[in-house]
Parts: sequence; structure tokens; C-alpha cells
Amino acid sequence: MIKNAKVAIVGGGIAGASAALYLGGLGVDVTLFEKESSLVSGPPMCHLHAGGNLYREIDNAQCVALLKQSIELLRFYPHGVDFRPTVLATPKDDPQTPLEFLSRLELLKQEYTKLIQKDAKNEVLGEPQNYYKLYSKEDLLKLQKRQNVLKPQELDEWMIIVSKNIDLEKLQFPLILVQEYGLNMFRISASATLSLQKLSNAKVYTQTQVKDVICNEDSFSLSYLNAEGEKTEEFDYLINAAGFRTGEIDDMLSLKRPRLTEFKASYVVEWKKDSALWPEIIFHGQRGTPKGMAQFTPYPQGHFQLHGMTEDITLFENGLAQSCEESSHPKLDEIFLQKINRGWHSSIIEERTQLAIEHLAKYMPIFKDAKIASKPLYGAQQIPGYDKTLRASEVSFECDRYARCEIVKASSILTMTDAITKELIKLKILSKELQGNREFFGFTELDSKQITKLARQICKEREYPEAMAELNCSFK
Repeated sequence: MIKNAKVAIVGGGIAGASAALYLGGLGVDVTLFEKESSLVSGPPMCHLHAGGNLYREIDNAQCVALLKQSIELLRFYPHGVDFRPTVLATPKDDPQTPLEFLSRLELLKQEYTKLIQKDAKNEVLGEPQNYYKLYSKEDLLKLQKRQNVLKPQELDEWMIIVSKNIDLEKLQFPLILVQEYGLNMFRISASATLSLQKLSNAKVYTQTQVKDVICNEDSFSLSYLNAEGEKTEEFDYLINAAGFRTGEIDDMLSLKRPRLTEFKASYVVEWKKDSALWPEIIFHGQRGTPKGMAQFTPYPQGHFQLHGMTEDITLFENGLAQSCEESSHPKLDEIFLQKINRGWHSSIIEERTQLAIEHLAKYMPIFKDAKIASKPLYGAQQIPGYDKTLRASEVSFECDRYARCEIVKASSILTMTDAITKELIKLKILSKELQGNREFFGFTELDSKQITKLARQICKEREYPEAMAELNCSFK
């Protein structure tokens, strides 16, 4: 084995932080470089895609991959997951029907059963037979007569508050309740931060800008700038996890890689209509049209995160950029870079948040009274290649000592680290028995209260309601 091999990771988002945490747990000497003041601060992340049912356009292979990957992510970050289900609703004027989901849902239930048979610890989405449940209009009318349950435990109890607040006349039936849970990026940030602090072989440099990377014969020279000045260090292996800036590192190394970058935003509102817990609700629609999908994600104390897959809400006109022959880094319009680097104008926040509220109110009329709670959650997301519908992607390699973490969804992080581990074994930086390790050496066994405390601090620093650091779940 190579003694004291050093691995540099550029980017402390969900990909880079998780790679540092996993490889550090295996004993690798890792150094993580992050431009921002805290980890996991990329584009909006709120959903554990345990089956990919938010994406009707992707194929079954990607859905099965997302199921497996989501289970692994849940086991890796157990304190960052909201254990509450998701409701899938299809509007009457949508060209697709909810029954088109059934074959996929049955396939996912079967795959979930197989994963549990392979490893009992994979049973983290409830019992397989309860992976999903269908609700007819008659079922929902019956549920309307029941009292709301403050902390639902049974599947039907989650649907009571839904049945009372959505406009049933605008929807096709059945509605589907599926075990796709929530992700809390503030708690994942806190989990990664606290876990990395426990590893003596992991260095984390925040507020640090990587200025240049040079590929030597058997190492990389990495120059970086932070409050202590500019320095250069040598590393045996380089992991590029720079998110939408991945292409900038490729350009430093004169490497060509086709990719897309898309700017997105979601909106934070306050609506204290009922103290009972909500499931997440998805009103399906055609992406990029005025009838694009509406996503209603609950947080504690009456806070909600809203997506609307229209160009007036979550998506943006000219918000998708692609790389070119001259550069591997897609050039976003300056207006989006200004939002990322300097923030939003208050009038734009108010306008687009109100449009998000109105988009949800089409199906939940009572929701029109919701109010703006903070600035949006926003950022740019990279997609390798030129297929903007791609959702399950992990990592690519260039030469023997360079990996790109090109995940599209957070659920891909363990598949990503497995691939990198395999390369490090080839280089004799790791021993082969560590391939596919899933024990994690206990470094994710953190105190929930400690995570909540740091997550609240992160919310405050990023100017979001501190209540968003809490979990909005009642069963596990």
C-alpha cells in the first residue's frame, strides 16, 4: 500500500463532503476545499428520490438505481432524512394518468423486497407491502370525516389532512401515497461537518478558493487562497466535486467534457393553517410549461418549500447552459451568476414566491394565504452530457488519478464513492477488502440534538428560518 497518500477534494457540496467523509472513514488522508463558509450549500435539495416517482420522463432503470441509491444515502445520513411519505397527484387536464405509474411502482416494490433479502438493514422505507398505497375519490371523501392526526403513524392518517385541503374536483384518481421521504440539507450539512471533525486524517478548508491545478507525472499541484494567504500543496489523487464549477477544474487541466448546467430555485413560505404534520405533495405536470409540476414540501412550524416546474418559478428562461469546444465549463448568463454570488433583489423574490404560492393554490385553494418566509433556496446544477432528463449519474474518470463527481441527485453518493474506492485500490492507496464497505465505522452515529443545534446555526448564517433545521416526521 502507498503510505501517507494524499487525496484532494475540490468542492464541499453533498458529493465532495460525502466523498471526504467516506474515504476519510476508510483511512485515506483527505483534504476538502470549499469556497463557501459551510458544507453542503448547493442547489435546492429536499427530496429522497427512493424510486424516482417525481420524474415520469425517466426510464425504469434510472428509477431502480435511484431506489437503491436512496436507501444507501438514508443509511449514510440517518439524521438528515424526514421520515414522511409523498403524495402523487395527477391533474385532470394532464395528458397522463396515475394508472401509468402502477407497473413502475410494482417493479420498485419488488426491487425493494430484493434489497431487504440481500441485507435486512435496507428496510428503511417501511415494510415492502406498504411501499405505496392507492386512494380513490371515495377513500378520500371518507377520510375527510376523520379528525386530523397531529403525528400520523399509519398511511391513512397522513392522507386525512390532504383529503381536507386539496381540490378533489381538479384531480384524476387514484392518488398515490409512496414512501419517498424528505431530505434536509441543513441537517446533512451539520452531519457531514460534525462527522468530519471526528476524523483526524481529514482536513476541511472552507472559504477557500482553488486558483490553479497542475497535473504532474504522478501527482497534482493544487494552489488555493484563503484567509491565511495563497499556498500550493501536492496530492496523489484529485477528486473534482465542484458542482456547476466542475468544468472550471477541467479547464485548468485542459480536459474536455460535455455537460449542462441548469439554474434552479425553490421558495420558502409560511402558512400556519393546521398544526398536524403534512406529507409532501406532488401535483404532476409537463415540465417547462405553465402547467409544470407543483411540489409542496413541509417543514416544522408552518414552513414549506415550493417548487413549480415552470419558467416563472423554479425554472428560468435561458437558465440552461452547455459546454462548448473551447471550454468544459458551461457559461450561465450573468444574471444567474449575480444571483449565486450576490443574492436576489427583493422585488424578484416577492414576485416569484407569489407565483409559486398561486401555482400550488390551483390545487389547494386555501393555500393562497401563505406568506413569504425568506429568500429562495437556489443554485446551479450540473448534468454530464447533454441529456437534461438524466437523473441517475455518479462519477467519471480521466487518467489514473483524477475523478469527477458528477452526481445529479444526492442519492448517488455511495455509488460514486464505490467507484472512486475501486480506483484507489488499483493505485494501492486502499486495500481491496474495503471495496463496497457499508459499515461506515460509526462516524454517522451522531447525537440528534447536536446536529439540530448546528443545523439551526447554519440556517441562521444562510438567512433561512431556523425551524427548517428541524425534522418534520413522526415515524421511522
